[in-house]
Amino acid sequence: MKRNPQKRPDIYSQITNTIVEAIEQGAGEWQMPWHRSGEGLNRPINIHSGKAYRGINILSLWASAQAREFTTGSWGTYRQWQEKGCQVRKGEKSSLIVFYKEFEVEEPDPNTGDETSKRRVARASWVFNADQVDGYERPEPVEPVSDPVQRSQAAERFVTRTGAVIRHGGDQAFYRPSDDVIQLPEPERFLGSETSTPTESYYSTLLHELTHWTGHAKRCDRQFGERFGDDAYAVEELVAELGASFLCADLGINLDPRPDHAAYIDHWLRVLKADSKAIFTAAAQAAKASDYLAGLQERSEAAA
Repeated sequence: MKRNPQKRPDIYSQITNTIVEAIEQGAGEWQMPWHRSGEGLNRPINIHSGKAYRGINILSLWASAQAREFTTGSWGTYRQWQEKGCQVRKGEKSSLIVFYKEFEVEEPDPNTGDETSKRRVARASWVFNADQVDGYERPEPVEPVSDPVQRSQAAERFVTRTGAVIRHGGDQAFYRPSDDVIQLPEPERFLGSETSTPTESYYSTLLHELTHWTGHAKRCDRQFGERFGDDAYAVEELVAELGASFLCADLGINLDPRPDHAAYIDHWLRVLKADSKAIFTAAAQAAKASDYLAGLQERSEAAA
């Protein structure tokens, strides 16, 4: 018996609603699900493969961790935890992630003329955090950058290897596509907050603008105008916000939300509520941007 496709849960809507709820809960303090400290800031890791989750799954799991105050970034399915000798506690609620399954369909591909074409369909999977299981030995957490006067060698090396032109001066941070330059205030102009040091504030801003830099036509060539129209600028800002959060997680830097991000919150919410796949698009483009920057690291090492 075939299932009625209308009864199948809308994965896009479920995850989008989770993100929207998390943003709305923290919007008054300019907090996003990815503005976290401690181990939870790291990219969520699957305990079976040891690999980090990607794209929309990072946001979904960060939002779930924030809502339920989980303290670790380790996740796995019920079976994967059992295989590790751990047991999910009775009554614990799972968190939704999505994976894509590719299959062939018997219809001509309009681009190639082939009799069969491939399609990708989103499928849901459900995982539990390490805080929800018994028998898990937590690894030693990676210490985040904490000294306000000490530069992050990892971040400096990462940015240098991209080859991006970065200039310092003035009191504004921006990326200017016309001359392909990132402009930042001098590092000493960055102020700390209750949750971050000046150094963390500086690098999170730099990585935000570096993500914008990847959108240039000669790099990732990001263009949202056809799909999002007047909202294209807000979507690009969301990509940069997510890209910075991914990079900060990898480099051990607490992400400090820029004050001007508050102006985008209502705009972001409008976009996400109007299009349940918008956050998937933004997360996918942010992952593509971070992958592009990672590729520059490898090429720089090979040329050395």
